[in-house]
Amino acid sequence: MPNRLRFAPSPTGALHIGGIRTALYNFLLARQKGGQFILRIEDTDQNRFVPGAEAYIIRSLEWLGLQMDEGPVSGGLYGPYKQSERLLMYKDYATKLIDEGKAYYAWDTAEDLEAKRQSVQDHSFKYDASVRTHMKNSLSLSGEEVKTNLEADLPYTIRLKVEPGQSIIIQDKVRGEVVFDSTELDDKVLFKSDGFPTYHLANVVDDHLMDISDVIRGEEWLPSTAHHVLLYRAFGWEDTMPTFSHLPLILKPNGNGKLSKRDGQKFGFPVFPLAWPSDNPAESIEGFDSYGFEPEAVVNFLALLGWNPGTEQEIFSLEELIANFDPEKIHKAGARFDFDKALWFNQQYVHKLEFSDAEERLRTQGQALGFDLNAGDLVGAFRLLQPRVSLLKEIMPLAYYFFTDSIEFDNEEINKKWKPEVAPVLEKVADALQNVEPFNFDVAGAAAKEMINSSGVKMGLVMPMLRAALTGTMQGPDVFAIAEVLGREKTIQRFRDFAKR
Repeated sequence: MPNRLRFAPSPTGALHIGGIRTALYNFLLARQKGGQFILRIEDTDQNRFVPGAEAYIIRSLEWLGLQMDEGPVSGGLYGPYKQSERLLMYKDYATKLIDEGKAYYAWDTAEDLEAKRQSVQDHSFKYDASVRTHMKNSLSLSGEEVKTNLEADLPYTIRLKVEPGQSIIIQDKVRGEVVFDSTELDDKVLFKSDGFPTYHLANVVDDHLMDISDVIRGEEWLPSTAHHVLLYRAFGWEDTMPTFSHLPLILKPNGNGKLSKRDGQKFGFPVFPLAWPSDNPAESIEGFDSYGFEPEAVVNFLALLGWNPGTEQEIFSLEELIANFDPEKIHKAGARFDFDKALWFNQQYVHKLEFSDAEERLRTQGQALGFDLNAGDLVGAFRLLQPRVSLLKEIMPLAYYFFTDSIEFDNEEINKKWKPEVAPVLEKVADALQNVEPFNFDVAGAAAKEMINSSGVKMGLVMPMLRAALTGTMQGPDVFAIAEVLGREKTIQRFRDFAKR
């Protein structure tokens, strides 16, 4: 049987990075085994459906480079790939279980269920073998009553008939052997009164019909897996049941509790792959993309958020991740979300960027800032500032002095360090640079330092002012690295202008 793995999100809003990590692990194993990576949209909960969420999911996967082999857009032999387009088959499978005595109709209203819940001590009501004969269902009603209810088209649900006293054993690739006692399980609803299946029925039916070989999903679904195994047994599909790997939680930065969608706004960092726009700016949510992350860095960071190949290596290309990924090396404990670490990963990728990969974004950012990009050396500015940033978008604000002569001076700091005797030295440095050839970091720097040494003024007083003359601040790259990018004419003019301040 070929390896076929699916990512099956619900379109209920922006996709949390926990979902992205799930998609990534499924993608990695599919590619490693030479199988298929499938996107299936599980949109049976119409109450939680959010317009635009499906398109957002697809764009997110594309941005991260997780190419789908089958799905709503690319199609495939196992479609449709949206559960809302597969509704008739779910009803047929649920009815088949009823015909075989493995499921039953239930006409309990919401009021009936609440009344029963209130009647139970501590309100821990469970619809199971111990109570189902006292409820309104096809197991407790007479055949005539059942027929009458069906003919009257009374709203009903279909429930799985769970027999107590069974051991349900799951060999989870992350958790090891997990054992459930069916006595502890409820008779899970398989088909809702609105005509839609529940997650449990649709998930099992689709995984079987799509020949899914491995299921990798969040640990919140581990308890539900017991019902899923019972469904595989009920349908007679146990021999083709997929393997299971339930992933650990992604925890808040302090390690206390699951990282939620709201934590991004609370802590000031993204928890979504892409920004989620809104007509109301207060409801717009930033993503890793809008924050300025490289998609390859996000993939690398998320891959190691709960998994490690057992080596000290941290930087992995997608190809290396595919080659090394092993579900059995996924950690059982939750993984703490460390945003500083995410920035570190991004920094490594920004430092490796070629100018050709960054040029379009740099130009767009520079134009948005109002820079005259023809007035300076964009390539030189990029290469000079690239080692000093964690995000590509940090470069252009830092590089403003290459593209304008209207320098904004940090007067408070400059005035603290300024000494009158520095002014004539700046003029002499400008003179010394007039004819040096070539005008570069080494030659111009050596000529300037020779002049400063001969002036009798301390180097430590002059150099900060040379940098301030060029950039407006005493912080930044080496003075003569800046000068080389600015060029001789601008460098000399700024030294002279600053000396007159």
